[in-house]
Amino acid sequence: MSDIIVDLQHHLSGAFHSLFQVEIEPETIKLDKTRKEFEGDYTFVVFPYLKQTMMKPEDTAQVLGDHILQFDEVGSYNVIKGFLNINVSDGTWIDTLNALKDIEAYGRGKDKGKVMVEYSSPNTNKPLHLGHIRNNLLGYAVSNLLEHDGWEVVKANLVNDRGIHICKSMLAWQRFGNGETPESTGMKGDHFVGSYYVRFDKEYRAELEQLMASGMTKEEAENTSELMNAARAMLLKWEQKDAEVYALWQKMNSWVYDGFEVTYDRLGVKFDQMYYESETYLLGKDIVEQGLHDGVFFRKDDGSVWVDLEPDGLDEKLLLRADGTSVYMTQDIGTAEIKYNQHHTDKSVYVVGNEQDYHFKVLKLIAQKLGKPYADGIFHLSYGMVDLPEGKMKSREGTVVDADDLMDEMINTAKQRTGELGKTEGMDSVELVDLYDTIGLGALKYYLLRVDAAKRMLFNPEESIDLQGNTATFIQYTYARCKSVLRAGGIEERTFIGEVELNDLERSLIQLFYSFAERTAEAAESMNPSLICQYVYELAKTYNGFYNAHPILKETDENQRNLRLTLTMVSSELIEKSLRLLGISVPERM
Repeated sequence: MSDIIVDLQHHLSGAFHSLFQVEIEPETIKLDKTRKEFEGDYTFVVFPYLKQTMMKPEDTAQVLGDHILQFDEVGSYNVIKGFLNINVSDGTWIDTLNALKDIEAYGRGKDKGKVMVEYSSPNTNKPLHLGHIRNNLLGYAVSNLLEHDGWEVVKANLVNDRGIHICKSMLAWQRFGNGETPESTGMKGDHFVGSYYVRFDKEYRAELEQLMASGMTKEEAENTSELMNAARAMLLKWEQKDAEVYALWQKMNSWVYDGFEVTYDRLGVKFDQMYYESETYLLGKDIVEQGLHDGVFFRKDDGSVWVDLEPDGLDEKLLLRADGTSVYMTQDIGTAEIKYNQHHTDKSVYVVGNEQDYHFKVLKLIAQKLGKPYADGIFHLSYGMVDLPEGKMKSREGTVVDADDLMDEMINTAKQRTGELGKTEGMDSVELVDLYDTIGLGALKYYLLRVDAAKRMLFNPEESIDLQGNTATFIQYTYARCKSVLRAGGIEERTFIGEVELNDLERSLIQLFYSFAERTAEAAESMNPSLICQYVYELAKTYNGFYNAHPILKETDENQRNLRLTLTMVSSELIEKSLRLLGISVPERM
């Protein structure tokens, strides 16, 4: 398929050469989409070139327009001051439509390099929650976009499976569990372990209240707490590989992993590489020691090791404690090293909340000071928190909204809304379950992805499932409408379209088809899935306007009917592909 913008750039470059004997490289010529209040498809601004043309802006635009009118791609033009507005010919748009035969390959980039996208990063002391959902959906969608753009993508998950918080769940189960298991209670493994994390907190608070009631200050009570001291002792035993503690840790983590697997599968996210903090947290110590030897870091009088980032506008950062133990930064330095040694990536993307912005600035700076080959490729994809309307949901763990609870509510809402519309005649129970899942989870994913990742957002479950407006439900319904039209029209393969005059909505649809490649490339470059949400919503909205304004199946002119069925087919294919890039499924009927 020829690139209309590239062709126009070459024609304008040739016009400058022929008319003014000026050499302008085609790729430097900027063409913008014409503003909606003016007639045209693309606008060329002549003001930067007036020194070369030695003419007034209007005259420059006029002679350029007259010159390029000879080319097939140009249907007409108009001039407003120094703006040359170009209308692409109907024939060129039809050629573009006829060339769109392999939608799966359309817009795919080539050989960009290798990138690792790390997302999810759960703790093994509790189930995934609403924040994890945004993280997972963002990481998975970005991975899809980068892969579509030509990157070899490694999807990675670094599991936080060690530390005092993990020991709290372990200790609570050891003391209060009475040998119960996920199987014996019928609970999902991650929820089962999470309930003991909540139990620890409850018992700990009760102990503190009792100690403070006896006359201790809060600080004295915290230091005296038998429960907290027992958790710290358990962590020490874990670090010493105590057989009993280690076996308990492995058993409880296995319960959690079983639960995570169900949630990930339900959410539709996958990973190529798993990392575990229990295996990586000591890796950075050797690198820090080498950096100390090379003068990149410095040791304080108490024996702790630091890096001075004040010349870089930050501050001093601790890398090793006085007792030689590592901190999170040490761990991340080591993990970055093992990632690169394993996969030799050109980029490493960390999908982590914006509360860690400073942490990743420091990590990148340290890697650069150490001269690491992967340093410049470190990128923190920072995202904002997700809030729910007050009182909408309560977590079974008592602190945050569990991912499983939220997915259940979304699917139940989809079932309720679908039932109210009464459009499921002829669908059996299996089809209905699949439909409710597709609608409910699609609504959840789209609502979270349509907002720019950097922004904090409010998620309203009920608002997200609506047949009107910027929702996955509206877009999925448009896809189902397209498929219904195609079934009725008996079209299964693309039809070649001959010469035909396009109306405004037909032309707008083909323009949107053409812009898909540019929009996906932009979304991948900026790692911003919300741009695809904007695109697919615009496509669905335009198709519905076209569907309501013009007959398709009742059109009597065969060429016009074939055109409209082909527009319907390509619309359905690009809606499906766009949503698939976001990790969202589509229903054939709805």
